[in-house]
Amino acid sequence: MPDTSESRHPFLEGLSKHRGSPPTVIVVFGASGDLTARKLIPAIYNLGYDNLLPADFYLVEFSRKSIPDDVFRSMAVDSINQFSRRELDGGVWQSIGERAFYQSGGYDDLEAFNQLRKRIEKIEKDLGRPVQSLFYISTPPSVFKPILENLGKSGLASRHLGEKEASKVIVEKPFGRDLESARVLNDVISRVFQEKQVFRIDHYLGKETVQDLLVQRFANSIFEPLWNRRYVECVQITVAEDLGVGSRGGYYEQSGATRDMIQNHTMQLLSLTAMEPPVSLDPESIRDEKVKLLKAIQPLKLGPEDGDVVRAQYGEGLIGGERVPGYLQEEGIDPESNTETYSALRLSINNWRWEGVPFYLRSGKRMGRRVSEIAIQLKCPPGNLFSASEKFDLAANTIAFQIQPDEGSTVLLNAKIPGLETRTQPVKMHFRYSTTFGSNTPEAYERLILDAMIGDSTLFIRGDETEASWNLISPLNDYWDSIGRRGMESYASGSWGPLESERLLWQNRHQWRRP
Repeated sequence: MPDTSESRHPFLEGLSKHRGSPPTVIVVFGASGDLTARKLIPAIYNLGYDNLLPADFYLVEFSRKSIPDDVFRSMAVDSINQFSRRELDGGVWQSIGERAFYQSGGYDDLEAFNQLRKRIEKIEKDLGRPVQSLFYISTPPSVFKPILENLGKSGLASRHLGEKEASKVIVEKPFGRDLESARVLNDVISRVFQEKQVFRIDHYLGKETVQDLLVQRFANSIFEPLWNRRYVECVQITVAEDLGVGSRGGYYEQSGATRDMIQNHTMQLLSLTAMEPPVSLDPESIRDEKVKLLKAIQPLKLGPEDGDVVRAQYGEGLIGGERVPGYLQEEGIDPESNTETYSALRLSINNWRWEGVPFYLRSGKRMGRRVSEIAIQLKCPPGNLFSASEKFDLAANTIAFQIQPDEGSTVLLNAKIPGLETRTQPVKMHFRYSTTFGSNTPEAYERLILDAMIGDSTLFIRGDETEASWNLISPLNDYWDSIGRRGMESYASGSWGPLESERLLWQNRHQWRRP
């Protein structure tokens, strides 16, 4: 058996609050999907490895496909072997696998949900005590509504453990495709569940560096006094991928970079970076401040002249030394597509802290490399003592948080080069999680599933957050839909986006960072 002492990894320190989870059944809708295989099964296994699952833990996978329990368990072992951050430990898996089951049924079939309730009631009867149910909706958004409604009609959503609700639901993104559909989805959810039972998941919020943002800002006096319009020149948030759409062309045509990455992941990073200090670390205090920040963002200026947005599609180019096709040549893509694979926004926040500070957001596919980062560029000091000579190589002080692939942070400073002559050069001070704490860092889904089990919603998105974000993005998507391909830029695969995106920064004499 693995060593489960809390001393071997910082992630396990201070997690006593997770030890008291009641007996739990996790039901995964979309059991045969890619997310379940790559992320959910490995996450549950690693929680078991760390002894963080309840003593009485059950897993029920629910999907349209009919798969025998033993075949499902074999598939789960394959997922662990292929995708887990740890090798398979037979003893750990046995304790999970012997209580793992598969149930087939249609998402719109109420009888299948009634059978699911009977299965959970049988588990309770065998245990001799009630269990909490955590429903994980990991399906295409087209079936969110029937799943949620059938959880309500079958009574699964309203089960109780004494005075507490015994049912919770995790909903994967996307939370709608515009403001109206997000409101409809929130309305469906609210008819079935109370908000405290709902966990809208964005896996970026489970990443260590994203969680560390609050610590860096509010636990370090060297940062927080600078975190305002007096000292910050601009903020850049980049979420870049080097992959193309691959076999997901049909899905991506209905989404695009703005819906797929900007509206959710990138806006979450923005809200945590720019929000005001919460009154406490309780979930609602943090989420209240995020909503206030999102509501303070000014409407985007749209149009061809000096607009706040740029969109583009990747063309042919080189990735890793290999030539790759452009977006319009990919399988399943309309040759006249107006779906953007790159999106860049210039945002203004109308509050005391950030008045006059531009926030630049960009996300794209087939870019120079896979990287996500938040960069806070500080203003240059007054006076120019070191600007009168070419021997002074200076750069703006920058605090950068790397979210992937190498989680950590970097501070860019100017320093004197050793020698008898005074010469300067920018230098970087690095902190890396893997270097300081070891490379076996828990995956985001481990933390998020664990928090959902105990009812901690800090790292999840509230319903009004989704609507506040869509309130900004929906007019942009509507505008692009109305003009078709007009204004669509292009960029070579392997580059850092279209030249036109630099226009967003030139007005303020800024330029995009090279992550």
